[in-house]
Amino acid sequence: MNTRKTGTGKGRTTTGRGTKSSSKPTSRTGKPTANAGKPDAAKSRSAAPKSNSSRPKPEGAEGSSKSHFKPKVRKGDPLPTFNEDDVRLNKYLSNAGVCSRREADVLIQTGVVSVNGEIITELGYKIKKGDKVQYDGETINAETKRYVLLNKPKGFITTMDDPLGRKTVMGLVINACKERIYPVGRLDRDTTGLLLFTNDGDMAKKLTHPRYEATKIYHVETDKPVQKEHLELLMRGIELEDGRIQADKAEYVTDGKSAREVGIEIHSGKNRIVRRMFEKLGYEVVKLDRVQFASLTKKDLPRGYYRHLTEKEVHFLKMTK
Repeated sequence: MNTRKTGTGKGRTTTGRGTKSSSKPTSRTGKPTANAGKPDAAKSRSAAPKSNSSRPKPEGAEGSSKSHFKPKVRKGDPLPTFNEDDVRLNKYLSNAGVCSRREADVLIQTGVVSVNGEIITELGYKIKKGDKVQYDGETINAETKRYVLLNKPKGFITTMDDPLGRKTVMGLVINACKERIYPVGRLDRDTTGLLLFTNDGDMAKKLTHPRYEATKIYHVETDKPVQKEHLELLMRGIELEDGRIQADKAEYVTDGKSAREVGIEIHSGKNRIVRRMFEKLGYEVVKLDRVQFASLTKKDLPRGYYRHLTEKEVHFLKMTK
């Protein structure tokens, strides 16, 4: 799993005199990561520094006026590659942003689409990697689909760009891939947890559409103990200013030992929906963390890190109904 750090703190690491530093990247708990890349031992010996004068300067130093942040990258596996062979021609045109799949079928039938110089009018025609697809005489290049999962830290807003110059989530995944990716849904500035990014428009629409609304699980901490009858009320449903809403599940996180911590599962993607549900019942949410989105969890993904989804995870999301 390719996990990358996106924090903005100083990146300097010092070791005691006469002590060799480990070449294995470590997690925040100090344990070596399982997917860390192995350095070349010969190169490590020949390139050993003789003094601390060549120590690299820290990245992301305080006082920087830049809106983007240089992520500190941990070594790991390369970007995942997905099998793109035998793609339907209409899907290829849709993924390239030419039109929708239905509109692509019309274009194909009218004879304005060619593959390797041959006009294709057959619906369901499949192309292979390396085929040259042209529409109305122009070559079409479809981007490779990317799926990036971020464990969002507090203090970042979910937007592509902010005119006020505030920190955005895009600065955290700026080096994730060369393709332009977009957040699926949103988390407000003070909410932490899972946020998915992709350039796959079909999947983004599916995960946010009311009919296929993805399941989301939140860890909620309130300013005072939550009454048990209020948990039951959340599951029965309450009326908000924009309509009725109900939780799929609502229960204490620690088996009732701390009534201020609640786990809640919902499908709705409305703005600030969890905070508004608890405010309706007289509670203030002091901490809110999304711990699961659809079938994706925070396992092995520390705060401020991102990773690329595996091919298996992507296929599972596409099968979600």
